[in-house]
Amino acid sequence: MKKLINRPEDVVKEELEGIALAFPDMVKVHFDPNFIYRADAPVRGKVAVISGGGSGHEPMHGGFVGVGMLDAACPGQVFTSPTPDQMLEAAKMVDGGAGVLYIVKNYTGDVMNFEMAADMARAEGLRVLNILIDDDVAVKDSLYTAGRRGVGTTVLAEKICGAAAERGYDLRRVADLCRRVNINGRSMGMALTPCTVPMAGKPTFELAEDEMEVGIGIHGEPGRERMKLKTADEITEMLAISIIEDPEYRRTVREFDEEKGEWVDVELVDPPFRRGDRVLAFVNSMGGTPDIELPIIYRKLHEICEKKGLIIVRRLIGRYITSLEMQGCSITLLRMDDEMIDLWDAPVKTPGLRWGI
Repeated sequence: MKKLINRPEDVVKEELEGIALAFPDMVKVHFDPNFIYRADAPVRGKVAVISGGGSGHEPMHGGFVGVGMLDAACPGQVFTSPTPDQMLEAAKMVDGGAGVLYIVKNYTGDVMNFEMAADMARAEGLRVLNILIDDDVAVKDSLYTAGRRGVGTTVLAEKICGAAAERGYDLRRVADLCRRVNINGRSMGMALTPCTVPMAGKPTFELAEDEMEVGIGIHGEPGRERMKLKTADEITEMLAISIIEDPEYRRTVREFDEEKGEWVDVELVDPPFRRGDRVLAFVNSMGGTPDIELPIIYRKLHEICEKKGLIIVRRLIGRYITSLEMQGCSITLLRMDDEMIDLWDAPVKTPGLRWGI
């Protein structure tokens, strides 16, 4: 294992210390329990948007804390869910009196712990809602999940909902928007290499030099198929067509009903993409993919979208949701409306994403 670390058990702690020193104008870091929060938090009268998950996916989530995006992020150990006390203390730190939205990726540990944190927060008088992100079309059920995994759409939801909260949307309106982003976003990824968790000291799986894994999860979970290595255009087509031709997707999720005061089952329906849809096209590095390769993927994705009648109105290309040093990429397409486009364009200033400020 070759990594720029000191002791494996100190990786997350030292990362957080470095973030606090590097970006003092944007964020602060709380230790024991660990969370990153806006330097100007709490912002009075503003809905606080919080997310989190296992470390190893940087810059998500801590790199997206700041003006126009997240108010706080809760990092667990590498590929390990954060704990309810992290989420509770983060909510208490950044709550400005307008309520808190937890954006939760669909992994069993994250879902369970964020639900517990929401219940604990409500017991202390905070108003909290949870919205799930489950956009990975590769598999229905996988390791760590019941249903589709939460991947690239998470980043887009954090930006769009963060902008809405910054503009003064109330809690229910921000939550409804987040749900709408989720049902209109679809993603799929692939890997050329595995990654190595520092505490494990060995790769999460094995791939031969001439193999790739299609439909991989961000923790190294198996995908749809292991196959011989293909060209960038062939890989892009496999991912893009799987997303674009994904049929209507129905499932039931748990959300908190404030009027009933209890968790309820909510049926969600993701409509398929259709000709004429306006989309945000997101090409993401899994961590180790060099920047020279990502535009090659986007080039083919743009061509495929044109052929399928999808209109790319916004785009994001780079390293935003990763799996440590894994080489590979993911593609996310998000159906956009005028409101989403406007909120996407709104100013943002975080360590990992910034424009307009």
